[in-house]
Amino acid sequence: MSTRMTVAERETFLAGTHIGVLSVPEGRAPLLIPIWYAYTPGGEIRISTPAGSRKLSLIREAGYVGFAVQQEEMPYKFVSVDGPVVAYEPTDPEEYREWASRYLGPSPGARFFEAIEKDLENWVTVRIRPERWRTFDFGKEFS
Repeated sequence: MSTRMTVAERETFLAGTHIGVLSVPEGRAPLLIPIWYAYTPGGEIRISTPAGSRKLSLIREAGYVGFAVQQEEMPYKFVSVDGPVVAYEPTDPEEYREWASRYLGPSPGARFFEAIEKDLENWVTVRIRPERWRTFDFGKEFS
């Protein structure tokens, strides 16, 4: 039995609420950063970061990144992708407000968003197009 996910399974899993891990080339070893993100099946992965951040500088330099999400409880699963950066745009405060609520819950998310809202004018949203997918669903070994 294959432990790989179908296209629908992998896209649904990636669209769920997970902390992503962004991988960007940096010298001898890649920079690995846990990060909030958004993904709609069939679309692009969106991450946001301050305009002056080291990670954004490295992303611009590389133009191509890796990204992974996982489920840490049984049944263990992961989706890992890599692909080109296809756009840089100003971070949409309303989209980031949704992320804060999704990751932190409504009330804590609103407080967090209010604390950083004025800084978002200096943030950049990076769009990544998944090209190569790797998946694993440990639960499929027992179905």
